[in-house]
Amino acid sequence: MARIALHIHYLGTAFHGWQKQAHDLNTIQAALENAVAQIAGHPVQLIAAGRTDRGVHALGQMAHFDTDTVRPNNAWVAGVNTFLPPEIAVIAAQTVAPDFHARFDACRRSYRYVLSNAAVRPSILRERVGWTFVPLDIPSMQQAAHHLLGEQDFSSFRSSDCQAKTPIKTLYTADIYSSNGLICFDFSASGFLHHMVRNMVGALLYVGQGKLNTTQFCEVIAAKNRLRAPPTFMADGLYLTRIDYPARCAIEQPPLPTWFWGKHDNFTASH
Repeated sequence: MARIALHIHYLGTAFHGWQKQAHDLNTIQAALENAVAQIAGHPVQLIAAGRTDRGVHALGQMAHFDTDTVRPNNAWVAGVNTFLPPEIAVIAAQTVAPDFHARFDACRRSYRYVLSNAAVRPSILRERVGWTFVPLDIPSMQQAAHHLLGEQDFSSFRSSDCQAKTPIKTLYTADIYSSNGLICFDFSASGFLHHMVRNMVGALLYVGQGKLNTTQFCEVIAAKNRLRAPPTFMADGLYLTRIDYPARCAIEQPPLPTWFWGKHDNFTASH
């Protein structure tokens, strides 16, 4: 029995999130399991590093499955892609240690939110970027974002549906900057709560619009109460960009595609 790890890209717009659900809803996990089974010759269960929500995209999702079917790694890429819808693609595959776990071995997860701040809603980039037409003060947002760093209780940015055992996470990166006419929000953490990134972006946009100052933003964090924070922002511009693993896992990380908006240097090597 071999364990195979897959590096996956997908456009989440047409799917009801990653996780397979009842009533045959269209999910990324279901589509991938069906495609992998065609090449493996038997049913498989895919375990993902992160269960992204409906409408969320990925350029760095990792998942693993077990099989006793012997195939070269390129068969798990080209062969599986033959049976996938066009919104999903396996980018790379590798054989990993039998005890590797895509979810539990992950030591850092990274997301990027990409936002259009144009006066007119995006058409070509519809559902691929978020949008707000209200002018934003990026330096003020960056100043506020600094207070999200470190280990703390993120209950103010936690969905009521969140099933995490604890709201305490460690945020390593909170970076906001312009890129090719868009605004990027980069976050990396030990883990994320349900809707945490979208809730942080929503609160930071209130700062950028002048609805909250830095002191008030800090009060939102300190409240540890979702009802004290601004609304959840749209999913459209959210991308899972990277999953990091300890060196002992020997995971080969494909770089972010060069066409993707934002910084690339912080994703070319393991954090």
